[in-house]
Amino acid sequence: MLGHSHATTGLAAGAALLPLAPVAGTAEQLAWVAAWGGFALLPDLDQGGLHWRRALPRLSGSTVATMWGPVTTGLSSGVARLARGHRQGTHDVLLAPLVFGAVTALASLWQPTAIAALALALGMALRACHVVIPGRLETTVVGNAVLSWGGAWWLTTRELGDVRWLPLAVAGGVVVHILGDWLTRGGVPVPFTWLRRRRRRVSLDLFRTGSPVEHYLIVPVAGFAALALVALHTGLWARITG
Repeated sequence: MLGHSHATTGLAAGAALLPLAPVAGTAEQLAWVAAWGGFALLPDLDQGGLHWRRALPRLSGSTVATMWGPVTTGLSSGVARLARGHRQGTHDVLLAPLVFGAVTALASLWQPTAIAALALALGMALRACHVVIPGRLETTVVGNAVLSWGGAWWLTTRELGDVRWLPLAVAGGVVVHILGDWLTRGGVPVPFTWLRRRRRRVSLDLFRTGSPVEHYLIVPVAGFAALALVALHTGLWARITG
């Protein structure tokens, strides 16, 4: 699926799980939902890299790979090598959530790295959902970095205090991403088979990536569900109607 499809389904899943989430207060609830939406793009770090054209480097790749220029593109290059290509290791429904979750669990123990992890989630969510955000600041490298890092710093130091729930949001977002790609024609790898020479894939083959089903059904339904569930579970709907 495309980036905005992964983001909206991640937001909807995070909002649906708010009653069970280890968060309290509106700011932390919104951060939880945003993290699910952002981290639902994380497996696509396997798609991107730094390529040379004549004497000049050229950045290419997925939404998350090019988000912060050479910083995320360099990270994407390393992940792509470890994952053995696109829709391989980072799309392993058993291994990928555990690995990404474990890395984030370590990051959440130290405030600077916790801020970095939350900034990555916010940046991906902003970049993927830019079609419904006025202006283009969130799509530029500098603008996205300022918004996401500034927001992560403010949330972590002023509002949240403790972000030890981040590994849950990471693992959940990754699973949502993998399930979404499983629905498409390209599918995802059978767990651990991407480590072997003879790889196997599984797919429901319901639609192609970028098809009208994705644009006109999945994204609107998931987006509406995310907004409705956030309003319901944060008490915003009761305040509006009461």
